[in-house]
Amino acid sequence: MRKISILILALSLVFCVSCSPGCRRIRGGVRVETEGGTLQLRFYDPATVRVTRSAGRPVESPSFSVVKRPEKVRLSSRQEGECLVLSSEALTARIDRRSATVSFFRPDGTPLVAERPGGTLRSQAFLLEDGESLYGLGQHQGGVWDWRGHELTLQNNNMEIALPLVHSSKGYALFWDNYSTTQFSDGPDGMCFSSEEGEQGDYYLIVGRDADAVVAGIRSLTGQAPLSPLWAYGFHQSRERYVSQEELVGVVKRYRELGVPLDGIVQDWRYWGMDNAEWNSVEFRNPAYPEPRKMMDEIHGLHAHALISVWPSFGPKTNIYQELEAIGALLPIETFPPDNGVKVYDPFNPQARDIYWSYMKRHIWDAGLDAWWLDATEPEHKNPQASDFAFNTAAGSFGAMRNAFPLYSCGGVYDHQRADAPERRVLILTRSATVGLQRYGAHCWSGDLTSGWDALSWQIPEALHFSLCGMPYWNSDIGGFFSAHRYPDGCRDPEYRRLYLRWMQFAAFTGMMRSHGTHTPREIFQFGGPGDFDFEAQKECIRLRYLLLPYLYGTAWQVTSAGSSLMRALFQDWPSDPKARAVSDEFLFGRSLLVAPVVTDALSREVYLPEGGWFDFWTGERVAAGMQTVDCPLDRIPLFVRSGTILPVGPDVQYACEKPWNSLQIRVYPGADGSFVLYEDEGDGYGYERGRRSEIRFRWDDAASCLTICAREGSFPGMPAEREFRIVGVRPGCGINTDRDAADVTICYTGEEMTVTLP
Repeated sequence: MRKISILILALSLVFCVSCSPGCRRIRGGVRVETEGGTLQLRFYDPATVRVTRSAGRPVESPSFSVVKRPEKVRLSSRQEGECLVLSSEALTARIDRRSATVSFFRPDGTPLVAERPGGTLRSQAFLLEDGESLYGLGQHQGGVWDWRGHELTLQNNNMEIALPLVHSSKGYALFWDNYSTTQFSDGPDGMCFSSEEGEQGDYYLIVGRDADAVVAGIRSLTGQAPLSPLWAYGFHQSRERYVSQEELVGVVKRYRELGVPLDGIVQDWRYWGMDNAEWNSVEFRNPAYPEPRKMMDEIHGLHAHALISVWPSFGPKTNIYQELEAIGALLPIETFPPDNGVKVYDPFNPQARDIYWSYMKRHIWDAGLDAWWLDATEPEHKNPQASDFAFNTAAGSFGAMRNAFPLYSCGGVYDHQRADAPERRVLILTRSATVGLQRYGAHCWSGDLTSGWDALSWQIPEALHFSLCGMPYWNSDIGGFFSAHRYPDGCRDPEYRRLYLRWMQFAAFTGMMRSHGTHTPREIFQFGGPGDFDFEAQKECIRLRYLLLPYLYGTAWQVTSAGSSLMRALFQDWPSDPKARAVSDEFLFGRSLLVAPVVTDALSREVYLPEGGWFDFWTGERVAAGMQTVDCPLDRIPLFVRSGTILPVGPDVQYACEKPWNSLQIRVYPGADGSFVLYEDEGDGYGYERGRRSEIRFRWDDAASCLTICAREGSFPGMPAEREFRIVGVRPGCGINTDRDAADVTICYTGEEMTVTLP
């Protein structure tokens, strides 16, 4: 009876909301009638809450970005005068009916963020604390790191990715769920989102104990990021543009002849022909590509893969244009190339998405192409007119849906390929994004940059802002897209060569290492040949990427399985360090490698190393924490490894899958305890989702100088039955740089737990 009485008391606390006048209990929250309309609050899980504000009954249509369904959340509630307080185990919401506002707190009463009175259906301001920093909002030019005190127009355009999501240094994210052009501002009156269109105010608050938990919460809400195929993490060569299948195959052959690792080659536009009326026919109409199947057989025979450019717009002489026009699925906006009758399709129309994929499959996928470069998914919009935004797409006005375009366009390709070819992982490279795009296997890049040191310096904060929005895979054109504006002599210009090399060093630590641009070809052989400085420096940079593949793939698995981040702002690991929070020109690649790219034409730079032990990757020397001035020879990027790191070193290969990982060097960086999970699977396909994968956990006990290699968990077809591990304790001159041979102890591992003591 006592237990029953306690249960009745608990239930009365949960449901007492329904007894308050003007309040109505709903599943996971409450609906409150106010003078200005209806305020609804619903918990999706203990750390995530949705708030909607409407003139009448809230619109129950689902979010385009959000895929999570509300969980059953245990809530308690109480009245405090005119305020209703609703609490989960992770978050408290205080609804003030007089001002029709909501304030949020941690369970211990620590304030998080509060609405400012006066919110409307399309605008809401929030009161922040002094000293609080804001990150996120997508990807934007200019190098801004902390968005406090700034204004920004959130509209997808080339080089601008609009994500109306802020990530606070206080451990929460706020996602303003609106897809029309939105103004962000922060000033004395608060932080505000104000959108051009919308039926109701709608936002989500996600809280976490730290930044990693917040990112994981964003992914839980908007979708997890699948693994890309292993080859996607290798090196990719592109150009605007290769003009024939002979040239495309020839570049791959040249890389193989030179012994430079390569996994991907990218075919840019006009394989469909030169007539803009036949723009993006999604067919090989260009006579320079007479046998695409033969082209792909040759590329695959060289153990490489090909991505191909497909746009969301079509010339009036194309077959796909005619089919889309027949069902009314073309938007009446002017797009690139202008004055040619080219039209953008309506990706919100499911029938249009079917047609789009049918052409991609029949003419490209079935010819053997491996992955998609979905260009201009903003989409390109020239000379915008008011009537453009009023046009009704299949999901609402173009003005209301504009920023959701890449989500639907990329999502349609992902869903169709997974349905038709589940044995191959979807890989999409795209120029724009919507919150949630990570669930579609998308890697975003920073657009058509003008080459220069300023543009290179902006890439680091852009990448970190993007990552803090829950988007793990980002990259940029190595060397910048438009080179001729500042470097008309291209790769013959010594300064451009230096810029290109520094950019490549940075790109080795991004989600996709990819060279691309116009005006000057930039394949490695354009910079010289074996023995020449630029050639050798670039080759070693690419080899470093492949050396790190087991570490990178293991980190990618943590992104997929645990909501982790690949490119990490320093404050994610040192949240209480104000200096770490201010750093915008360094980042962690995974949890162990601190990367300090050189973004000026200089041979030294200042580097901040947060508290803890550090090693110079190149020399094995220990480096003290704090601000350091480091030398940066032109062929070396400042790279530091945390004490306690266990770093698996990949074999020397020409492509990612050339050799199995049955013989690896395992580097141990002493000075702290640590762990790492060596992850493997078939390298492609989605068998890993069904358990076809293996994990080997390494644990380092620093006090005992003992490395435990745990029993292998799981298996997959083709998995090595036993492995050679060459284990080395890193020290000056040993276990450094790209040396794969150094070892203190060599063991044969057969899947059972083993313990190794290092000298």
